[in-house]
Amino acid sequence: MTLNFRLNALVLHTTEGEVRHDFSSDLTVLEGPTGVGKTTLLELIKYGFAAGDARLASVATEAINDVAIDVSIGDEQFLILRSLDAVKSKNVRIVDMHTGERLPDHSVGDGELTFNKFLLAKLGLPDDIRAAAQRSKSSKPGSRVTFGDIFKYIYIPQYAINRDIAESRDGYYDPKRKAVFELLFKLTDPEILAMQSSVNVLNGKIDAEAANLEAILAFLRDSNTSTREEVERKLEEAVLEQESAQEELNSLREELDPVIDRQTQVYRDLLTDAERNLAEARAAIQDLTREREEISLEQRRVKSDHARLERMRDAGARLANIEFSVCPRCMQSLKNRPVAEDQCRLCLQPDPVSPEQAADSYELRQLELQLEEMDAQLEVTEQQLEKAQRAVEGRDSLVKNLTATLEERTSQRVTPRLQAFSDASDRMATARTRQEGFEVALQQWDRVADIEREVKNNRSEQERLKANIAVRKAALATHKESVLARIEEEFRSTVTSLRIATVESVGFDRDNYLPLINGKVFTKTLMSGGGSMTATQIAYWTSLMTVAREADTRYPSLLMIDGPRLALNTATETCAAIYKRLLKGVDEDPGAVQFIISDNELPDDYEGGFERIKFDYRHPTVSAIRHPGEGHVKVIASADEGSE
Repeated sequence: MTLNFRLNALVLHTTEGEVRHDFSSDLTVLEGPTGVGKTTLLELIKYGFAAGDARLASVATEAINDVAIDVSIGDEQFLILRSLDAVKSKNVRIVDMHTGERLPDHSVGDGELTFNKFLLAKLGLPDDIRAAAQRSKSSKPGSRVTFGDIFKYIYIPQYAINRDIAESRDGYYDPKRKAVFELLFKLTDPEILAMQSSVNVLNGKIDAEAANLEAILAFLRDSNTSTREEVERKLEEAVLEQESAQEELNSLREELDPVIDRQTQVYRDLLTDAERNLAEARAAIQDLTREREEISLEQRRVKSDHARLERMRDAGARLANIEFSVCPRCMQSLKNRPVAEDQCRLCLQPDPVSPEQAADSYELRQLELQLEEMDAQLEVTEQQLEKAQRAVEGRDSLVKNLTATLEERTSQRVTPRLQAFSDASDRMATARTRQEGFEVALQQWDRVADIEREVKNNRSEQERLKANIAVRKAALATHKESVLARIEEEFRSTVTSLRIATVESVGFDRDNYLPLINGKVFTKTLMSGGGSMTATQIAYWTSLMTVAREADTRYPSLLMIDGPRLALNTATETCAAIYKRLLKGVDEDPGAVQFIISDNELPDDYEGGFERIKFDYRHPTVSAIRHPGEGHVKVIASADEGSE
C-alpha cells in the first residue's frame, strides 16, 4: 500500500490577513480561469516543502509572509511553516499537531538538523542515499537523493505535464529518477544503492591506481631495469664497487702519510701561520681605512661649524658701526629718541661685546681644538695604515715563497699518489650514485607491488559488492517483475479507457520505467505540448498510484496535477475520461490516496462526488489580496510555456 502522505490544509499569512484552503476530500479540484492563482497555490506547497526551486508569482513574493502546511505523514501530523523572507526562509518551523510540541527548527541548507533529512526520515529513507549510474565504467559515487527528487513523483507541474516525466528528457538525471522510482516501489533498497555507489568509487580508484602503475613502470623501463631481481643484482654490484673503491682509498692514505716528512710539515705550519697573519693584516687595513674615513667626515663637519661661526663674527663686526636713523621695520625716526650710552639705539638692549672680544669666543676656540685633535688622529692613522700595508706586502711574499717551496718538495713524491687517490674517489662517487639510483628503482618496484596488491584488493572488494548486489537484486527480482508487469497492465488499460488519439500500441519500458507508445519511449512518439502527451501522463501517474496502493511500497499517497486540460480543450471525450479515471482512483479504496487537481474547468457533462473549489478574478486563491483583473496578471514563467 502507499505511504500515508496527505495534505490537510494550506494557510497563507499575507500582509492583509490569513487565507486558508482545506483539502478534506480524496479528490479536490481547484477550478478557475487562467490567472486566478491555481498554479501559485501548488507552487507555494512545493515551496513550503522546500522541494526545489518553486515558481512563485509576484503576489506571493510581495504579499505573502509565511506558508503553513498541515500535512499527515504516516501516523504523524505536522504543521510546517516557512517564511518567504530571503533570510528567514533558510529555516523551517515544525509543530507536532498531535502533541502540540514545537520541534527544533530545521535548516533548508546544510547542517545537522536539515528539513530534507527530516522529511526523508518520515518516509523511512536515510539522507545519504546516492543514485550512482550503473554503467560498468562509471567512477562517480552518484548524486544524493533528496526529498525534492521524491516530490517529482508527488507534484506534476503544468510545464511538465505535456513535456516529460520527472525530468526524463534530461539524461544526466536518469540515474536519480530511476533510483527514486525503485526506492518508492521497493524494487531496490538503500543498501543496494550504497553498494552500487561504492562499486563506482572503486572503479575510479582502480583507474587511478592503474594510471599510477603505468607511470611507475615507464620510469622503470627508462632506468633499464625490467625486474625487481635485476635491480637487486645491479644494486649489489654497485655496493661491491663502492666497497672496493673505499678499500683503495684507505690503502692510498696509508701510503701517503709517510711521504710527508718532518721538514715538509714545518713548512706547512709556517705557511698556515703566514696565511693567518696575512689575513689579519688585511683586516687591519680595512679597519684603519674605515677609521680614516670616519675621522675625515667628522673633520669636515667641524670645519663647517667653524666657518659658520666665522661668518657670524664677521657679520657682527660689519654691522656694529652702522647707526640707524630710522627703524628698518616701521621706518619711524630714531633721532629724537632718548637712548642711554650703553644701549642700542634700535632695540634698546645693552650693546654687545666688541668684535675683538667675540673673536676669542668659547665656541670658536672649542672647534679649533677639535680640529687640531682630528689632525693628530689622522696623522697617527695614516702611519698605522702605511705600516699595515707594508706588513701585507711582506706576508704575501712569505706565503708565495712557502707555497712554492712546498710544491717543489711534494710534486715528485705526492702527486702520483694524489692522482690515484682522485681516481679512486671518482670510482666511489660513481658507485654511490649508481647505488642511490638502484635504491630508488627498488623503492619503485616495492610501490609496484603495493599498487598491484591494492588493485587486487579493490577488485576483490568490488566483486564482493557486485555479488552482494546481484544476490539482493535476485531476492527482489520476483517482486520487481510483478510490480512492473502490474504497472504495464494498468497503464495499458488506462490508456485504452482514455481513447488517446494517435496511440496504436502501449507498453512499459522495464529499464527506464517510462511509457512506451507505438513501440518507442513516449517522448519520441508524442509531440510536446499536445493533448496525447498530457493524456499519456495522466494514464502513467494514475497507474503508478493504483499499483502503489495495491503493492508493498513507499510511494506517497498524494498526487498533485496542474492543468490536465491545458492541451485538451477540444478533446472533450478524453477530458471526461480523465476525470472518470481520477475519480475511480480514489473510489476504489477511500482514504488510501489523495488527488489535488488544478484545472481551468471541468467537462460539461461530468458530475462526480469530490470537492470542487471554484476561483475567479473576484475570488482568487490568495483572496486577501485584491486581484488586478483578467489580462492584468503576470503569469509564472515556465520552461516551455506560461502558467499562472
